[in-house]
Amino acid sequence: MTRRTLLALPFALTLRADSARDVWDLLGDAASALSDGNAAGFLEAFDPKMPGYEKLRADVEALVQETEPDPRNLGGRDGIFCSIGPVSDKGDDSERDLELDWILDIRQRQGATGATRRQQNVRIRVEKQGKKWRIVSFDPAGFFAPPDAH
Repeated sequence: MTRRTLLALPFALTLRADSARDVWDLLGDAASALSDGNAAGFLEAFDPKMPGYEKLRADVEALVQETEPDPRNLGGRDGIFCSIGPVSDKGDDSERDLELDWILDIRQRQGATGATRRQQNVRIRVEKQGKKWRIVSFDPAGFFAPPDAH
């Protein structure tokens, strides 16, 4: 995880089931990838067969392209800041339903509208596919749309 991704570590440390920890790792890795401007890395967390996946992919790729690098991060594109906090987590070792408080701070390239903060409770469903967890539903679908499209 990058220094730019804040996760609710106290919650993560209290998780008891390995499946819950694995899902939290998946979410942390996805948020870190997005914070690093890595759309492909972020999208690896999602099942490409998920309803709305193509729109999600287009939104995330457009969002990453429109962001401005953070001058404080010497070596990377850091125009997106993700923070995820748990609201609820229910499920078992094969599927889980989560509600998350997700914050996106987005700094667009110069000439665009500047900075945007988006905070919303999102609902996701994850399923274990083989040995990997994947996000199979995400609501609201347009959460990652670029600011001009949101």
